[in-house]
Amino acid sequence: MTQLTAVIPVFNEAESLRPLHGELSAVAERERYDLRIVFVDDGSTDESWQRIEELAATDERVLGIRFRRNFGKAAALSAGFDAAEAPLIVTLDADLQDDPAEIPCFLAKMDQGFDVVSGWKQTRHDPWHKVIPSRIFNWLVSRMTGVKLHDHNCGLKCYRRDVILEVRLYGELHRFVPVLAAARGFRVAEVIVNHRPRKFGTSKYGVARFAKGLLDLLTVKFITGFGHRPQHVLGVIGLIAFLFGFLGLSYLAGYWVVSRMSESIADIHLHQKALLYYSLGALLVGAQFVSMGLLGEMITAFLARDVDTYSIRETTTHEHSSQHRSSPASRRT
Repeated sequence: MTQLTAVIPVFNEAESLRPLHGELSAVAERERYDLRIVFVDDGSTDESWQRIEELAATDERVLGIRFRRNFGKAAALSAGFDAAEAPLIVTLDADLQDDPAEIPCFLAKMDQGFDVVSGWKQTRHDPWHKVIPSRIFNWLVSRMTGVKLHDHNCGLKCYRRDVILEVRLYGELHRFVPVLAAARGFRVAEVIVNHRPRKFGTSKYGVARFAKGLLDLLTVKFITGFGHRPQHVLGVIGLIAFLFGFLGLSYLAGYWVVSRMSESIADIHLHQKALLYYSLGALLVGAQFVSMGLLGEMITAFLARDVDTYSIRETTTHEHSSQHRSSPASRRT
């Protein structure tokens, strides 16, 4: 029997929790899955936590985790991953746009030897002003990271437990888990999924998130390419700045010497040359980047992120919830 944990971040989605639980239960019964469901209430202000408590009281497979406030989807997923014991973990949003009936397709893909399977909402039921920025963003992520997925933002994904043991989530890096996993050598694939129209709640994403996504993309590009050797990028920038500064000052020094030795060339006064200040500025910038690179190397060598980015207020009280690990950060890097 396939052991599976469904991790579901929840934020003000009380109306959809019962139908979602019913759909997950139907899939588990039909496919004979040993299913556990982890609902993570990310600081909801509606009746989401009450619904989760009701579900946990009637179904021992359900574990509820409640945050003290809204910490973001990455923190919610991280808390859910910490509570997951099954070798396979599926994530999906709580708004019913992700279809639990797609789960068997994900597991079939995992059986082909993949470690991460991401959903692709080929036909989307979202407004154009959300679809177009999303497609641009997905194209940029694929181009910059080399992980060719059509829909990095899809909440419906499946992971082997080994992946979430090694990938540390913080900020808003949840959409980049396949990229982070691929950087560590895990095999990534995608499957086309059914994307359903929204029935409950409101979208948490908009055009404003596009800029944040670009900044996160730069972060991921850096930590996957140079996260363990920051000097390789910062030092290179510093050396290039040093080179421009050195060449500029060398040119000015040579010009000054030649002007003093030759009567046919008018004497120059270095303080009147803009190139002098540009060259000095380049030397200073170069020194700063090299220094930052050295500091980055020292931090990378001696420190690790071992502090959780969330705070749990309470959990539901089933027997299996006592197995929730208290120090998840110590097992992930």
